[in-house]
Amino acid sequence: MAATTSGAIKAYLESLSFGVPVFRDGSRPGQACPFIVVTEALSVGMDTANGDFGDPDAELTIVEKVAVDLIETARNKATAGTARAVERYGLAEAIAHALHGHALPTHPAKVTAVRVTDLDRFPIADNRVRTSITVQIHRVLLTNEVTA
Repeated sequence: MAATTSGAIKAYLESLSFGVPVFRDGSRPGQACPFIVVTEALSVGMDTANGDFGDPDAELTIVEKVAVDLIETARNKATAGTARAVERYGLAEAIAHALHGHALPTHPAKVTAVRVTDLDRFPIADNRVRTSITVQIHRVLLTNEVTA
């Protein structure tokens, strides 16, 4: 059982055959490409379509926005003056497809929906390409998230 949203996504993605290491909140210094970074709780809001806010015992559902960033090397030197693309085209889309609709059973809260809402590909910088996959996790708000 994962302890966090990013832990549940990390566990799920690592169980697939993508062959890409997954990190929470940042990679190790000097990490070779490709790799994935999962950043949870970019925003958290109440799922207004679910829950009786007048009932103190009602199960409240939140929508947590998560970023799943795929970092890849864009090109490798092939011969003098030429380079070849090494980016795995379609990998980001395959990751997004795998996440969309998955129940994340290792999440500590009951997950009611996982929706991929965006894929943004950022231009090459330092010979790296970053594709950011935005995911909405509809899940139960845990008591320990609101009490100290």
